[in-house]
Amino acid sequence: MLNIALPKGRLGEKVYAMFEEAGFPCPSIRENNRKLIFENEECGVRYFWVKPSDVAIYVERGAADVGVAGKDILLEYEPDVYELLDLGIGKCRMAVAAKKDFRDDAGQTLRVATKFSRIAENYYLSRGRDIDIIHLNGSIEIAPILGLSDVIVDIVETGTTLKENDLVVYDTVVPISARLIANKASYKFKSDAIDRLVAEIGKSTEEKQ
Repeated sequence: MLNIALPKGRLGEKVYAMFEEAGFPCPSIRENNRKLIFENEECGVRYFWVKPSDVAIYVERGAADVGVAGKDILLEYEPDVYELLDLGIGKCRMAVAAKKDFRDDAGQTLRVATKFSRIAENYYLSRGRDIDIIHLNGSIEIAPILGLSDVIVDIVETGTTLKENDLVVYDTVVPISARLIANKASYKFKSDAIDRLVAEIGKSTEEKQ
């Protein structure tokens, strides 16, 4: 049985549809209930829903053999897992944004508000920029408006929230999309099943592109 961690929400539903299409269905997952674990013994798969930011933990710790996590999570938490496939869905970008009249004064420490402290730190480190990270858990956009920070580093999908708060994107840090990841021990002991899964999903991903 292959244990598969799916991220709850819209992305998870898209991901499950890909798995289903690739020949790994589990009809009970589409029933209207509050269950979190679903099995299809014939196909040898067990799916379970978890919070998107927790998928990598389940996979790293071996509770799941494989799972789907955003590249942002992988870069931020650096879990000890194999990244097997870019699924090409859940596309967005990690970006630097600020007020329209922002001008970067290289002589001053740059105040950066973000949920993604490691990504922001690595990005500015590569540019030799002196920064002060202000770690926030939500509503990042208001930080520069209230003078808490000079810029923000956050995920941008459509840019609507930024626009509505009079912020603009100054730079793209990294493109983001959903990735198929595997537990290292599982990949060793269940390599046939995981390789078959990767091959079938890869095939259906290519057909759509």
